[in-house]
Amino acid sequence: MIRATLKSLLARKLRLVLSGLAVILGVMFVSGALVLTDTLNRTFDSIFADAYASTDVSVAAKPKVEISEMDGEEVAATLPASVVRTVQTQPGVRSATGRVDADGARVIGADGKVLTSFGPPRMGSNWTGTDEIMQMRSGRGPETPGEIAMNAATAELAGYRVGDQVPVLTQQPKRVFTLVGIWGYTGGRDSVSGVQEVAFTTPVAQELMLGAKDVFTSVTVQTADGVSPEEVRDRLAPLLGDGYQVRTGEQLAADSAAGLKEGISFFNQILLGFAGVALFVGIFLILNTFSIVVAQRTRELALLRAMGASRGQVINSVLVEAVIVGLLAAVLGLAAGIGAGAGLGALFSSMGGGMDLAPIGVPLSAVISAFTVGVLVTVVAAVLPALRASRISPIAAMQDVATPDRPLTGITVVGSLVTAAGAAALGAGLFVASGDSVLWLILGGVLVTFIGVALLTPLISRPVVSLLGRLFAWSVPGRLGRLNSGRNPRRTAITAAALMVGIALVTGVTVVMDSAKASLKSEVASVLKAQILINGDQDTAQAPTFDPAILTRTEAIPGVRAAAGMHTDMAKVGADVSYVVATPDLSRLAEAYGTTAATLTPGQLAVSDTEATERGWQTGARVPVQTSRGEPRTYTVAAIYPENSLPGRIILPAAAIPGFGATGPVMGFVRLDDGVAVSAVLPQIKTLLADSPEFSAIDQQTFVDEQAAQFDQIIMMIQILLGLAILIAVLGVVNTLALSVLERTRELGLLRAIGLGRAQTMRMITVEAVVIAVFGALLGVVVGAGMGSAVTRALENDGITQLVLPWTRMATYLALAALVGIFAAVLPAIRAARLNILNAIAHD
Repeated sequence: MIRATLKSLLARKLRLVLSGLAVILGVMFVSGALVLTDTLNRTFDSIFADAYASTDVSVAAKPKVEISEMDGEEVAATLPASVVRTVQTQPGVRSATGRVDADGARVIGADGKVLTSFGPPRMGSNWTGTDEIMQMRSGRGPETPGEIAMNAATAELAGYRVGDQVPVLTQQPKRVFTLVGIWGYTGGRDSVSGVQEVAFTTPVAQELMLGAKDVFTSVTVQTADGVSPEEVRDRLAPLLGDGYQVRTGEQLAADSAAGLKEGISFFNQILLGFAGVALFVGIFLILNTFSIVVAQRTRELALLRAMGASRGQVINSVLVEAVIVGLLAAVLGLAAGIGAGAGLGALFSSMGGGMDLAPIGVPLSAVISAFTVGVLVTVVAAVLPALRASRISPIAAMQDVATPDRPLTGITVVGSLVTAAGAAALGAGLFVASGDSVLWLILGGVLVTFIGVALLTPLISRPVVSLLGRLFAWSVPGRLGRLNSGRNPRRTAITAAALMVGIALVTGVTVVMDSAKASLKSEVASVLKAQILINGDQDTAQAPTFDPAILTRTEAIPGVRAAAGMHTDMAKVGADVSYVVATPDLSRLAEAYGTTAATLTPGQLAVSDTEATERGWQTGARVPVQTSRGEPRTYTVAAIYPENSLPGRIILPAAAIPGFGATGPVMGFVRLDDGVAVSAVLPQIKTLLADSPEFSAIDQQTFVDEQAAQFDQIIMMIQILLGLAILIAVLGVVNTLALSVLERTRELGLLRAIGLGRAQTMRMITVEAVVIAVFGALLGVVVGAGMGSAVTRALENDGITQLVLPWTRMATYLALAALVGIFAAVLPAIRAARLNILNAIAHD
């Protein structure tokens, strides 16, 4: 029986390739994600090991607000210079050097534009000299307040050489320095992980990066000969107390890498999620392939039954074939995944400023996952066809036709029950559940709903396909294609369902994003009265700031009614880390925003009504707040304002701003007097921003359009990631048509014999493909629009108040589905047109 199975498999190499492609692509996504994660993890381990190779022990103050890598950038707390002196005097310490290292030193290049960085920080530090991995390439270190040095990567990006005048932006207004030195790193590296670095003298670094004198962010300790780092660490930790973190260089490297790995893990989960969608779609393809193959082998399997094969042997025959296909697909998918992981790693490297990647490796998890997923998915998809094959009776060996389709009653009942269960789970996740169960209920509800709709698809395929086919019924090939697409509702349904999943997810996300975009525009138009906004380009975790004096000068412009800045920070409010806002004068900000509010005293805060309700606060409540660099302070809730009537949910007084991680305003709002045209004031504000090239003054509509454009970027990213699932669905259409052509060889020969030409045959196959593809896309658009609408309604309390159905995009998806059908029909149509008429008629 096994030999017969292997011979049958080898005799049908085409179906082996077609059925394995879906698994190959799905396995490629899974193994590629794991290879990428492993490569990046080892890369960051290597980067931080190099960065702290010259550090035996590190001393740093514990962050006042601890923030995870996913929530933002943690602001390092400062320690006084006295700590450096204390450490230096301890036994076993050879040297102790105070370090200033902070994100936010933005170099303005020779072209007048700020150097951008998509991920790596732009560090400002104090010059402490070179070491075993840091090498001066030209010039020297800074010695006077007007001098700086920078790493070679920054100098090259900015277009500067030693002796050039370099403008630098920090928390202070723009200052111009003389570049006196450029350094690099061992191994010919221009930077460490693409980080842009600027080194000042110590007093200047403290002033510009920390906003205080005689403070540092850490102390780098070199131990004396014969003294281990662990000994010095254990001696310093109790001496300095619980307010400090004392770690060896190895510990510091491991902890630093662990923070970035948290973000990589989240990205890996996203990739695996899309891989799961691709594999889910692949199950439809494999199920359809094996169903068609079993139908084509009806006589063959019946003969095996007549020769004595049991039902179990028939089932095993189909499952053995599935295992072989799964194993081969897993091997090829793993190889493709390694290549995909290497390609994504190179993309990460280029986006990260050219960081040096660790050698591409294949972790054991990728290998295990590839074979587990490949074999498991294939076998699961082959179970139903195997059971159906076992039901073929020996008498079918004497028949010339395959077994007829079973009635749709059973599958319709099951599909209705499954769809109802999925809808119930989805509804519970959206409207009832709370906490961690929400996500799982929503994901489970979506998955079960997709399965339920797929089970119901055969019921609705015949009337819908017949209706769609009438668009092509004006010719004989068109009528034949319409009839062919509806003759086997189960096969058509499974093929269309694969395309339905991808289109439904894209449509659902589009509905939610377009609704959010429309809600944002409506909200801004109704709430924000500032006609001009000062907004910056944020391409790193550290938000840029501008000189607050610009707002003072803006308010002096004729026609300006109010100008106010918004300062932001991540603070610990009560027991939670929250985003907080502050402004020098809340009344001015309220006037610029189009509302009214009293100025806060140093001990007061204002909170939105939504935040107050969620936290159980009322006017007069006492709230403990710890900002990134300030001292802990308890504030009194002085005002509760309507949600979205002011920026942010928690507003602190002006006295809190010096304790923020970045003390400058990150955004400005300008309201004009009644009747004053924006065009009369906007150019003047742009002139004031000449020394802040990261910021631009824009009108309200431009600001809204820029914010809304972010939703389009999300949609585009999801479309690209779901492109693999849609590609697998296209393969499903190709697979169905190719196997269908093989199945109908004799029928096609008879059609050709009675006068159907080659071109007409190709049109017939094309119409069949287009009808199936458009049916799947139509089903996906309807299901996706329904799911997107439900999610949008569930998010009404979160600010998405308008439901928008993207009719243009949905029409585009249907048009693209028709093109997909034409593309999918090319090879099967050519194969059908090339059939030898006499051989086809004689085909058994």
